[in-house]
Amino acid sequence: MRVHANDGINKDAATRLQEEGFTITTTNVPQDQLATYVNQEGVDVLLVRSATKVRKDLIDACPGLKLIGRGGVGLDNIDTAHAKAKGIKVVNTPGSSSISVAELVMSHLTGLMRNLYAANRTMPTDGATRFKDLKKEYEKGTELRGKTLGIVGFGRIGKWTARYALGAGMKVVYTDNHATAESIELEVGGNPVRVGIKLVTLDELLTISDAISLHVPTQANGKAVLGAEELKRVKPGVYIVNTARGGSVDEDALLEALNDGRVKAAALDVFTNEPTPREDLLRHPRISLSPHIGAATAEAQGRVGDELCELIIAFRDSVAAAKA
Repeated sequence: MRVHANDGINKDAATRLQEEGFTITTTNVPQDQLATYVNQEGVDVLLVRSATKVRKDLIDACPGLKLIGRGGVGLDNIDTAHAKAKGIKVVNTPGSSSISVAELVMSHLTGLMRNLYAANRTMPTDGATRFKDLKKEYEKGTELRGKTLGIVGFGRIGKWTARYALGAGMKVVYTDNHATAESIELEVGGNPVRVGIKLVTLDELLTISDAISLHVPTQANGKAVLGAEELKRVKPGVYIVNTARGGSVDEDALLEALNDGRVKAAALDVFTNEPTPREDLLRHPRISLSPHIGAATAEAQGRVGDELCELIIAFRDSVAAAKA
């Protein structure tokens, strides 16, 4: 089988697939040329991350595809139902990046509460001439310990975010349409410890949380989870972190809430119009920014590659067994 990883793949994973007899290519082919490449090269397995979109038109144009793999959690960039209707198997790696995303949440949250995001913007330009002024401006930070983190979406990433927050001394509440956990296990000094957590409604979470972190897929109705109405009900001075999906937070409503002070500061790793996010978000003085790097650690990509290898090999073996 020929495997094409259009958004790249971990080097060790590529080597393992080659050792298993697969032909693998990793050249990034532009979206508008991908169908031609897949057909000309006889690609059986197409691997993507978040950049490449596998929509109905691409699926229809590539009748030789047998497997589509997404290196990551969601499948928003793949028309999964249409692929399955065409007999194409679709797989992803939902557990591989959870730790990395959770650590980015905590990095952003710490930076927000201690004004590091703002200081890192102004120190290079004004630090030598306005040091005392900047010290006074940024000295009123707050600690994580004792604050309440509200987690919207309590899947794998939400649970890991809860573990890190609890480890930092935060209180955790969560809302989820499916999860009903009353406690969560974390490791302290090599020993497992169970800590109680509370399931609340979204309305309650908005009113009691000092910080809110989103971990939800794109909503079927296309609406933001935190829109204008929700942001009117948040606890004044809340911090918001979105590492989930662009559009999970209404960007216009967020800017309004930041400007009137209801939201003290926000962190965004994802944007509605990627890869060209809007300028007013990028320039806002109270938004901490990163370019969709939640899963972009060496460890996460290693786990993604390992999991994709297992899925591809298992698929090949199942096809071979069916033909035997």
